[in-house]
Amino acid sequence: MRRILSAIAIAAMTAGVAACGSSSSTSSGSASGSAATTSCSNSAIQQDLYQKGQLTVATDKPAYPPWFENNDPANGKGYESAVAYAIAKQLGFTTSQVTWAYEPFNASYAPGPKKFDFDVNEISYTPQRATAVTFSDSYYDVQQALVALKNGPIATKHSPADLKTYVYGDQVGTTSLAFITSQIQPTAQPKVFQTLNDVKSALQTHQIAALVTDTPTAQYISSSEIPGTVMVGQFPSTGEHYGLLFAKGDPLVTCVNKAIATLKSNGTLQRLQKQYLQIYLAVPTIQP
Repeated sequence: MRRILSAIAIAAMTAGVAACGSSSSTSSGSASGSAATTSCSNSAIQQDLYQKGQLTVATDKPAYPPWFENNDPANGKGYESAVAYAIAKQLGFTTSQVTWAYEPFNASYAPGPKKFDFDVNEISYTPQRATAVTFSDSYYDVQQALVALKNGPIATKHSPADLKTYVYGDQVGTTSLAFITSQIQPTAQPKVFQTLNDVKSALQTHQIAALVTDTPTAQYISSSEIPGTVMVGQFPSTGEHYGLLFAKGDPLVTCVNKAIATLKSNGTLQRLQKQYLQIYLAVPTIQP
C-alpha cells in the first residue's frame, strides 16, 4: 500500500521489473548481505538470528487482507504470512519456531538495530530506504490502483487530464502518496494522513475524491471495507516491488534471498499469488 519517503526515490528505481503477479523477477537494487554467511543450514544461521532457535518476523497492526487473514499473521494465511512461513521452512524452521513481532510501518525503515530478523509489511524497496536498512530480493511486484466513490466524477472521468483536477489523499511516507505527486501530478496538493484508516475515512466523508494504494489492497477496500466505492483501475508498473526488510548489513539476507530464489524456481510464489492474489491480475489499466 505503501511506501516511500520521497518522489525522487521512485524515479531512481529501475523500470524493468515485471508487472504485478510475476514469479521470476528479483530486486536489482537489493542488498545481498555479508559474505560471512557461507552456509544457509539452520545451524549455520543461528549466530545471525535476533533470538537463537527462533525466526522472528515483524509486521504492522492491523494486518490487512489479502496479505494476512483475520488480523492474525501467525495463522499462515494471506500472501505475506504464507510467504514468511515458506521462507522459514526453507531455512529449516518449523511453524512453532516462527515468532511474530509488532513493528509500525513508518518505524520499520528507520536506521538502527531491529528487534526482529525481517519485517514483511508491503514495504517497497527504494534506494533512499536502502541507505538505512537492507532489503531482500522481490517477493511481489507492485502496481498502484485508484479507489473512488462510485457516484464521484472520477469513477467515469479519469483520463490523464481529468486525473489532475481531483483532490487526493494518502498515508504519510508511502509510495502511493509519492505516486500521486510524481506520476498523476494533480493541481491541488494531496492531503496527507497518518494512517490508511484515516485516508479511508477521508474518502467516505468526501474530504478527498480518491486514494491510491497497491492493487490488492485497493480491491479489498472497495469490495469489503467501504460500501459505495469502486476500484477505478490500476496504473502501469513503475518497477516498484516489495522486499523483506532487515537491519542494515544483516548477513541473514543472503540466505533469505536463496530461499526466495528457490520459492520462485519451484513455483511456490506463483502458487501463493494465484491462491491469494489471482483476482488482482486482470484489473484494467489506466494511465496517470
